[in-house]
Amino acid sequence: MATIDLPEHLLKTLSVVLDQLHQVLPEAKQETDFAAPAFRWQNKQLKALYHPKAMHLDDLKGIERQKAKILQNTEQFLHGLPANDILLTGSRGTGKSSIVRSLLTKYQDQGLRLIEIERDDLSDLPEIQKLIKDRPEKFIVYCDDLAFNAEDENYRSLKSVLDGSLQSGSSNFIIYATSNRRHLLPEFMHENTPVTRVDVPQYTELHPQEAIEEKISLSDRFGMWLSFYPMDQALYLEIVEHYLKKAEMPFTEEARAEALRWCQARGQRSGRAAYQFSKHWIGAEKLKAL
Repeated sequence: MATIDLPEHLLKTLSVVLDQLHQVLPEAKQETDFAAPAFRWQNKQLKALYHPKAMHLDDLKGIERQKAKILQNTEQFLHGLPANDILLTGSRGTGKSSIVRSLLTKYQDQGLRLIEIERDDLSDLPEIQKLIKDRPEKFIVYCDDLAFNAEDENYRSLKSVLDGSLQSGSSNFIIYATSNRRHLLPEFMHENTPVTRVDVPQYTELHPQEAIEEKISLSDRFGMWLSFYPMDQALYLEIVEHYLKKAEMPFTEEARAEALRWCQARGQRSGRAAYQFSKHWIGAEKLKAL
């Protein structure tokens, strides 16, 4: 068969066109590798995460009550007993995400698996259920930083899922979500102001209490709420000392003073800030020793 030699500029043009098509066209679906311990829902597929970052419950200080609650609920789930979907709310950096991720480290050998999903993909939850319904493993579907703005209608999909067949009909599927907001949707001062006039403007809410109930009802769909609170200075320093001891480094007065300056500069005392400082301090001290 005769071959056709194309000009170099035409080959380059075709290459650019093919690259653009590759970016636009949907990714070819692949079989899910369920040998992985964790997954991310992306492009309508479960993408395997073979080496998720290991988090350990022993590293999480000052949240013993929350740990006890989530461990009990997770163990009920792993044993096929009734268990609740959980909403973890509160201050940033207080361990909400870490405590969920640490469950994989603790229970992976018992068949626990973690699926991360973005807020905007929550309407795909029924598709995820279809993929895992015949699997022997137990799956926590985990949504981090869950919150909706006032105009966002995606929360209705989550409400129907939490209140529907997934919660009552699936024994290997449970939802854990974290949020800085207890009620997940913004609430406004005017919604708590009684309506006293009959001649209200055309677009004013005639039944404001119903609007409030609509917003609160989403978080009510979660069977368990766990609250996380800001920590005091003593706990913050305890966490810093813990991480330094893990690295076999002394918690000196200099380290203590620097740790306090670190949290003051960031405007918060939290487990996240303590962990980030410890990485900075350990790395800096080891660099000096080189």
